[in-house]
Amino acid sequence: MPLFLYFCLKLNYMPLENIIQSFSPITLAEMSSVKLMNRTDTKFVTTLPQLMALLEMAQDDYFAQEIDGQRNMLYDTTYFDTRTFEMYQEHQTGHTNRQKIRFRTYVSSNLQFMEIKTKNNHGRTKKKRIEVADMDLHDESKRQFIGQHLHFDVDDLIPHMHNYFHRITLVNRAKTERLTIDTSLEFNNIQTHEHREMGDLVIIELKRDGLIFSPVLEMLRKLHIHPHGFSKYCMGAAMTNEHLLINRFKPKLRDVERILKTTNKL
Repeated sequence: MPLFLYFCLKLNYMPLENIIQSFSPITLAEMSSVKLMNRTDTKFVTTLPQLMALLEMAQDDYFAQEIDGQRNMLYDTTYFDTRTFEMYQEHQTGHTNRQKIRFRTYVSSNLQFMEIKTKNNHGRTKKKRIEVADMDLHDESKRQFIGQHLHFDVDDLIPHMHNYFHRITLVNRAKTERLTIDTSLEFNNIQTHEHREMGDLVIIELKRDGLIFSPVLEMLRKLHIHPHGFSKYCMGAAMTNEHLLINRFKPKLRDVERILKTTNKL
């Protein structure tokens, strides 16, 4: 029997929360050495049944982050862009030095951060962030932070895309990488008021410094889960705003629709 089918049958009635509870926990304090603010990111797009199989395989090699007894935390994120979608357009055209700005709320801890992510032409991602109390861009401290790290005019920024999802964070035993697993993803377009639920779609992201050894890569290979770019801002915007150009995203959008149709038939 193929490995994937074996795990699907074995885990068919096992809730996701039960599998996560079987992992040894790791606290935020213990994760302090795994910040990875200057890192390489590799994303994978898969389905909930395949995720269940992956987690079963990963139990001996990874810890699960736990905060106040929770291991599958709700995240609430709002992305800003210029009025003419310049950040979206840079990604859509394959610009090699591109940026995003977002406000992310960690619902379980009631903490909110303004974050600026910059991906350079070497594939490395740098993230700068500050803790904030709201999304008011008239605040002087936010304006200074944006002026230092963002290549766009703060007065041209408006909120475009809101999403929320549940995230599981795994840390390998050597504490050299983080694996984030996002489920129950939903998009709300602030400008068009379009809403999209992503069903059983799962976004996995491997975050590590350089090409350091990662135990999960072999597990992903065995399950035929391959690297697949997925920007939550750009994909969400492309799915909920029919006026945006999507040329570069068309193959990824087709892949996502195929995955969603497959899971709906299960």
